[in-house]
Amino acid sequence: MPEPILQVQQLKTHFYLMEGVVPAVEEVSFDLHRGETLGLVGESGSGKSVTALSILRLVPDPPGKIVGGKILFEGKDLLALPEKEMRKIRGNRISMIFQEPMTSLNPVLTIGEQIAEGIVLHENVGKKEAMNQSIEMLRKVEIPAPERRVREYPHQLSGGMRQRVMIAMALAMRPDLLIADEPTTALDVTIQRQILDLIGKLQEEIGMAVLLITHNLGIIAETAQRVVVMKEGRVVETSDVFSLFEKPQHSYTRQLLAAVPRLGETKKWSKKRKEAFSRQPSAVSEEPIF
Repeated sequence: MPEPILQVQQLKTHFYLMEGVVPAVEEVSFDLHRGETLGLVGESGSGKSVTALSILRLVPDPPGKIVGGKILFEGKDLLALPEKEMRKIRGNRISMIFQEPMTSLNPVLTIGEQIAEGIVLHENVGKKEAMNQSIEMLRKVEIPAPERRVREYPHQLSGGMRQRVMIAMALAMRPDLLIADEPTTALDVTIQRQILDLIGKLQEEIGMAVLLITHNLGIIAETAQRVVVMKEGRVVETSDVFSLFEKPQHSYTRQLLAAVPRLGETKKWSKKRKEAFSRQPSAVSEEPIF
């Protein structure tokens, strides 16, 4: 099997606060191969987004700091690179779709200016050519009338369109790795489906690897090949997607699955099913996290 494009090894990211040290990510390890979609799941506060920010070295310092481990991208440790070298990789070889497009997009710049900025920076082309490429990217993510949309501002677009703009920005450089952090947050189910189909279509076209961060197990079931489950900053289970749903090994994973509502299921039956999950034997150590 070829070497993974991304290898996270014993990653530790801590936050130093007045109240003390918070180990947001503690000895997290996983790998990701080209063309693969790896799901990173867990409840809010489990360390998913901090792991993603650590990969790109975007953890705010202070108060955050990566204190241990390695992040190997094509065999090169990102944590050992000078910031100048990291800027060449960030947004070019590795891109990220952030959770909230309204807060991630600059409200005083047009859509076209924001997409073109990365193209000018990494491809060393003129503003006119960058704007033409921006229009083409908006067309690729299926935004209607892209020639007009490039002149509009984020507040003039719907939530679904803003998310498509974020995807266009992330994929403008045809990255080798895309980190999608809750890419369907606050979108209705129809738009969610469209966004996921779009990411899948572009992934197949470019051949990139995708790290999909979400708490929605339904999305994971449809899109991922393997899954990493996080709890309180640690990985508690790593599995292929079929085994995870058929026979979860860790009690926390079973609790996550039991929390998924089923159409037509009564509250009483849901409780019985939850109890049944909790009685399943676990092949994973369940010692205290800290």
